[in-house]
Formats: sequence, structure tokens, C-alpha cells
Amino acid sequence: MSKKALMVWGGWSGHTPKESVDVFAPLLGDAGYQVTISDTLDSYLDAAMLAELDLIVPMWTMGTVTKEQSKGLREAVRNGAGLGGWHGGIIDSFRQDTEYQWMTGGQWVAHPGNCIERYKVIVTDQDHPITEGIDDFELTGTEQYYCHVDPGNAALCHTVFSGGHGAVDLYPRDTVMPYAWTRLYGRGKVFVAAWGHTYKDFDVPEAKEIVRRGLLWSARTRT
Repeated sequence: MSKKALMVWGGWSGHTPKESVDVFAPLLGDAGYQVTISDTLDSYLDAAMLAELDLIVPMWTMGTVTKEQSKGLREAVRNGAGLGGWHGGIIDSFRQDTEYQWMTGGQWVAHPGNCIERYKVIVTDQDHPITEGIDDFELTGTEQYYCHVDPGNAALCHTVFSGGHGAVDLYPRDTVMPYAWTRLYGRGKVFVAAWGHTYKDFDVPEAKEIVRRGLLWSARTRT
């Protein structure tokens, strides 16, 4: 039986939600997933469908989620569906919903200088199956996220702020920011990568491969 994944896209178009989903949907298909792509948060109201999912990939920046939609998503993850995503599609969503932020383990709060020339992502955990064998990499012409993160996360990657972008009193030089992590939420596994401002970030092979592996890692383990 094929594994099942749901990818839900929408919100602010500047994060190229549909184009970014279209990068990873074929990769999930190649891994044996039956992929459903939705552009409505009402997908989170279908309890019978959610119960059959192995993986949920949200790509919805900002926006408003109803209590019922949020509860449906969170209960699906607590009951064992995996949750995986990137950038504003997962950690700049539903800013008023702290229960959602608890599940993701982080929330975007700012990005110094908006799009900046270049910065490095450092692979912190070389032994995790998501990052094993992947070297540090550089992103260019994109955002560097400043996040509030849960201390219970297991960090896979981090980035360091140079102090050369934005107000130095707000973005102190040498601030180390967790930049990809895993966590548990009930029985569900969660993976988050902070990069992926647009689909162009995934032209960098390391950035794309870590997210691909992270989605597969977070999927439900069926026995």
C-alpha cells in the first residue's frame, strides 16, 4: 500500500508556495508516496482523510486558521502523522495560534536586511540521517531568518548572524540561530528547515536534499 502525503499551500505569494510544493511533490512520488496537493485549509477538517496520512507538508505563509482547522491538523500529528516543512510556509503561519507554534517548535520573528547577498548554513549534527554526509552550504540572494525556537528541539543545522545586516542592537554579531531541527509532537515527528524563502533556494543541492530527507524522516512509521 502506498504511503500518503498531503501538501497544503497558500498564503503570501512572495514565498512561492505552489512553486515550492511543486519542487518536492515529485520527490515524494519517487519515494513511493501518493501525494495530494490542496489549496484550502479545510483539508484539515477531514478527519477520516487525515487519519490515513503518513505525512503532512504545510506551505501556508501568514493567513488565518480556524480553531477547527488548527485542531484537525494538530490532532493528526499528535496521532502519528509526520509534519515537515520549510521557511515561512511552516514557521510564519497563523501568527495568533500559539498551539500551532508549539507543534512546529519555532516561529519566524524577523529577517535582517530582507534579502541579503549571502550567508552560510552550518550542519551541526553530522550523524543524523537527515544530514549525514552533507557539508555546510551557502545561500545567496535570500532571507536569513531570525526565529524564536523551542529549547526542546534537536538542532540539525544553524546559521550565524554577521552583524552586517539590519540594526546591530537587534541582530547582534555572532548570534547563533538554530536553522533546521526535529522534534516530537505527541506520536508525530516534526521536521523544520528555516531556509526556502522561494523555490530558488532549492537550486542549492544541499538545501534541497536536507528538506527531502527531512520530509521522509518525519513521515509516520507504520508497523
